[in-house]
Amino acid sequence: MLRPKSLKRGHRIGVVSPSYWLEKKGLGNAVTVFQKKDYEVQLGDSIYLKDGPFAGTPQQRANDINQMFSDPNIDAIFCARGGYGANRVLPLLDYDLIQSKPKIFMGYSDITAFLTSITQKTGLVTFHGPMLSTFKNKLVPYNLDTLVNVLSGKENIRIVEPNELKPTILKSGKAIGPLWGGNMCLLGNRLGTKNQLNTDGVILFIEDVDENLYAFDRMLFHMKEAGMFENIRGLIVGELTEMKDEIIPFGKTTDEIILDVCGDLNIPIVTNFPCGHGNYQATLPISLPVEFRADNNFVELLFLESPVSKGD
Repeated sequence: MLRPKSLKRGHRIGVVSPSYWLEKKGLGNAVTVFQKKDYEVQLGDSIYLKDGPFAGTPQQRANDINQMFSDPNIDAIFCARGGYGANRVLPLLDYDLIQSKPKIFMGYSDITAFLTSITQKTGLVTFHGPMLSTFKNKLVPYNLDTLVNVLSGKENIRIVEPNELKPTILKSGKAIGPLWGGNMCLLGNRLGTKNQLNTDGVILFIEDVDENLYAFDRMLFHMKEAGMFENIRGLIVGELTEMKDEIIPFGKTTDEIILDVCGDLNIPIVTNFPCGHGNYQATLPISLPVEFRADNNFVELLFLESPVSKGD
């Protein structure tokens, strides 16, 4: 693993929009959240660009990411929001540059594609976690506190649920492995491509938003048929928000669908974990070795190593 430098107070966060643009009021609210934590914030060129729903052309968005990695004054890179469009930008990134100047890179949703590509191609630990859009309307202390603890290099990190959110243990157990995952649509779209995620021996986390129950079933079954679950050591499903049914009910809850598709796997399986599009968004390091525990109504992820370097 290639660990980025830890994020400390006074460090500068560069903000990019690799997919869709974020409206100004929400962006301003989010910037204030980080400034109040004593971070400096520098907005990238893509923040000011619009090309339909996109924050500029694919080349402009790629240039902004490359520039942020090359700029010695930028200590970490946060994405403004997700949306769509990562697939057009990925081939235009300078992975040699990213590997030579490793920095924290964080986001979720469409940003899943950036996280997995960067980590697969460079070894750099990236972070599935809050974006600027997370803080555009309100501040959830769990999200900001977890982000600060993880990125600052705090010792003995354990990711547990907030008091307001209770995960469901579908299958209990304990497992150790590198943590990989992200948005289901983005992970599924990579199947059959040269950038397909290798899930052998991993703790896999998945999440999604605004899907019909039949579509959720289809994606999950597709993943299984493609061999994505064959050798995983644990399965974590984040908050599945805004899930929908049709006039003729599908007849199963999301938990029932998961058990129907994955119940034969001899691994711990947990749902409603604080990651993804819900109110609670833990900061999860991609590729970091973790211990996943789910038993006696208790769920936790224990970081077995630091995801960041503490060097100046």
